Amino acid sequence: MASEDVANRVVGLLSVPGDDLASEWVARVSGALGGRVSRAEVRRELDELYAALLGGLGQGSLDAQGEAYGEVRALLTELSRSRARQGFTPTETALSVFSLKQALESTLGGQDTDVPAYLAFTGLLDALGLFTIEVYTGAREELITAQAEQLLELSTPVVKLWDGVIGVPLVGTLDSARTMVVMEKMLQALLDTGSEQAIIDITGVPAVDTEVAQHLLKTVVAARLMGAECTISGIRPQIAQTIVALGIDFGDITTKATLADALRHALRRSGTTLAATKGAVAAR
Repeated sequence: MASEDVANRVVGLLSVPGDDLASEWVARVSGALGGRVSRAEVRRELDELYAALLGGLGQGSLDAQGEAYGEVRALLTELSRSRARQGFTPTETALSVFSLKQALESTLGGQDTDVPAYLAFTGLLDALGLFTIEVYTGAREELITAQAEQLLELSTPVVKLWDGVIGVPLVGTLDSARTMVVMEKMLQALLDTGSEQAIIDITGVPAVDTEVAQHLLKTVVAARLMGAECTISGIRPQIAQTIVALGIDFGDITTKATLADALRHALRRSGTTLAATKGAVAAR
């Protein structure tokens, strides 16, 4: 049987229930979404989708990936991305398509059904449902990636410690991606503030291996190219032993045990005079 003939019979199958089919479809989808999307909004989405489906069937096609269903795929893409942003699950999103099968079964009732046409239509809906899940998955991955990048930005602050001195306190694991963010933010801060001293504090970094050390060295070199001096602080005894055991050479890079030591060093290098007053140290 030609695909065009089957598509025309599917159109006839969908026209039998009339408005009951649309109402049943909206009711099922609204119930699956738990009221988190208004019934009016669901009705609008499904009316557009239903019209696009009939348009594709009217062209005699049952190929969900074909040109005839370009508008259907566009509507499903918009719907899937919207559901992903709203926090719905893949199942809740795909039910916007799959529920049409259940609605059709319910509204047909005991009527004589064109089984081949019905099976052809359900196969089309299965393909469109899978397309919906694929788009949803892609949209969620994009959201997760964007959130990860935002967290990376937030977890790598650059602070001004003194005139001409900036600090980069690092906490957690340091990898290639995060090191690039550290380098970019620190270099930009050096440019924006006109600072010539930068302190990278690794007190909150749990471990330093060869890769982490190389990342730090690259960051220091990049700062030097801009005419700034970097000091690495937070070198705890365990980390110092690890660095020695790995044979990592920091060369002429200044390292300090604590952030306070590094700040004193940076202030001296920047020409700030340190003076003790009543047991404290003041800078002028």
